[in-house]
Amino acid sequence: MQLLKDRILKDGYVRAGNILKVDSFLNHQIDIPLYEAIGNEFKKRFSDVEVTKILTIESSGIGIACITAQSFGVNVIFAKKAKSKNLDSDVYTCKIDSFTHDKTYDVMVSTKFINADDKVLIIDDFLAKGKAALGLIDIVNQAGAKVAGVGIVIEKGFQEGGVALTNQGIRLESLVVVDSLENSIIKFR
Repeated sequence: MQLLKDRILKDGYVRAGNILKVDSFLNHQIDIPLYEAIGNEFKKRFSDVEVTKILTIESSGIGIACITAQSFGVNVIFAKKAKSKNLDSDVYTCKIDSFTHDKTYDVMVSTKFINADDKVLIIDDFLAKGKAALGLIDIVNQAGAKVAGVGIVIEKGFQEGGVALTNQGIRLESLVVVDSLENSIIKFR
């Protein structure tokens, strides 16, 4: 997706630890026209499969998932990283190790929001080691639903997440794949 590549090169930058900062337009301050283009691109790429729900994880994936869901005309579910008083007691749950936060989360989705008839498209902003996507796939499997695919805005192709998903037979559509961030230079596949 050339529009996204151009924006990353214009406004993104690299921090120590192979962190690609895109917070001025993607995951802190949000560029709505760019989000609309991203949602439309996911709709185009997954137009050949039925999607009944979009699933993401809080918090950076929520906005992207919402705009994508608008393109599909379906609802969004986001997995919560913390138990709260208003969360139902019947939940699908899994543990997810976060590359960005260097923390393990107990992630939960209420059982009333995903069922065996659903075809779930998983959407997220980044794919690094694949732990979030694999955890969300586990939740979909716990519900007996079908994974329609995984849509990622930016994949770090030099990390193992993409390979981990495709080796499991999961359809992965990454809008941009970054092959290197060495010497603070962003190189795309």
